Amino acid sequence: MFTGIVQGTAEVLAIEPADQFIALNLEFPSSAGTNFAHGASIALNGTCLTVRQFDGSRVWFDAIASTLKLTNLGELTAGSRVNFERAAKIGDEIGGHLMSGHIIDTVKITAIERTDTNCCISFERPAKYVRYLLDKGFVGLNGCSLTMTDVTDETFSVWLIPETLERTLFGQAQVGDRVNLEIDPQTQAIVDTVESYLTSRAL
Repeated sequence: MFTGIVQGTAEVLAIEPADQFIALNLEFPSSAGTNFAHGASIALNGTCLTVRQFDGSRVWFDAIASTLKLTNLGELTAGSRVNFERAAKIGDEIGGHLMSGHIIDTVKITAIERTDTNCCISFERPAKYVRYLLDKGFVGLNGCSLTMTDVTDETFSVWLIPETLERTLFGQAQVGDRVNLEIDPQTQAIVDTVESYLTSRAL
């Protein structure tokens, strides 16, 4: 499990592609530590991946076809950077909201408004996820736990503080970028349960 509090960015050193598969080699900053472990889970742009191999701060991961289909990891090249969060431990502070690292799709950035102290980024609101993307609801975007606002039929927005812009990829985001989307599982469970109940009552 993850909390959606991105701990920084890591650099992609190399990518080894195969048929509907890539192997990723990343260099993590010193702030991430070096106490990695085989089989450990780390979220890259919000996507839960498993540590295959590590050497100090260099870590290798594999991404298979389903991951590449649903996320933006297939767009990475050597030199790219990704948001990362190491898995939460029992007793850790939950500063965001509980996240699984299971990306359901990507959404495009439709607009960015920046001032000296604020940044508002708007995203498309796909019709198939409308019922889960609600005003003041939680959402995971490239691994960041964020609160939605200014929700319309077509878009939703998030407001970012300078700390988030400095610590994550959103500081360099551009209109048109594809961002990994994880909906809040509690919101999904509640909405699906209510819809199922109402449907059964109508029969």
